Amino acid sequence: MRALIVEDEIPASEELNYLIQEHSQIEVVDCLEDGLDVLKFLQEQEVDVIFLDINIPSLDGMMLAHHIGKFASKPYIVFTTAYKEHAAEAFELEAFDYILKPYDEKRIAAMLNKLETAFRRDHEQEERERGIDDGQAHNTTQANDEWSALNMQVRESNAQNERRINLLRNDNIIVTDTADIYYAEAQEKVTKVYTKNGEFTMPVSISDFHGRLPQEAFFRCHRSYVVNLSQIREIVPWFNNTYLLRLRDLEAEVPVSRGKVKEFRQLMRI
Repeated sequence: MRALIVEDEIPASEELNYLIQEHSQIEVVDCLEDGLDVLKFLQEQEVDVIFLDINIPSLDGMMLAHHIGKFASKPYIVFTTAYKEHAAEAFELEAFDYILKPYDEKRIAAMLNKLETAFRRDHEQEERERGIDDGQAHNTTQANDEWSALNMQVRESNAQNERRINLLRNDNIIVTDTADIYYAEAQEKVTKVYTKNGEFTMPVSISDFHGRLPQEAFFRCHRSYVVNLSQIREIVPWFNNTYLLRLRDLEAEVPVSRGKVKEFRQLMRI
């Protein structure tokens, strides 16, 4: 099994990681602190179980679990928290278990044993439903066909993921096609994102946000701005041989800094 620990307190994260290694065969592939970072991670990798704290930055654990529950392939969720009052809501979200802090080693060991047993049972059930048992499992032609189909699905899924990004508005995650983003602007410690469906505030730096976008489509035209090249409708000469960019459907103007002019001209072939 592959596991992800989501915990913003390093001692608690390290203790849980140690207990998992001591009492199970589960592989902890990463430890993250921020809810939005978890969503980004899950766009790129799959895990079988998430050990999820509730009180984490950007996106609390309950909201995160709610959105993970909509995934086509859902990992087990084990809540790890100091708060008893969320237990009922956790099980409404079909959480596998709800572990209170401080951790009790016997309680953790029992949960891990139960988790590995459930994983084996569910995995065997999935294989039976797919007809992959005994003789069918050794049918090379069928296996090759299934492998080819799986590879195609993975490629299609990866291509779709590259075109989507999760934006945050009022604690709701809005899955957005990157083509619908016009530009982003750095404002103090957050990034304002402007799309055809409105404005979003992301609790990340503009460098971090730019890194989540398709690099061939979005250009860092200024230290405070990222622009979608396909949404530019007019390039207006400005002072010091720089430019102002006017975008489709928006009144805003986006500047190109002097240090970015040469690269911008090459990209736009001007």
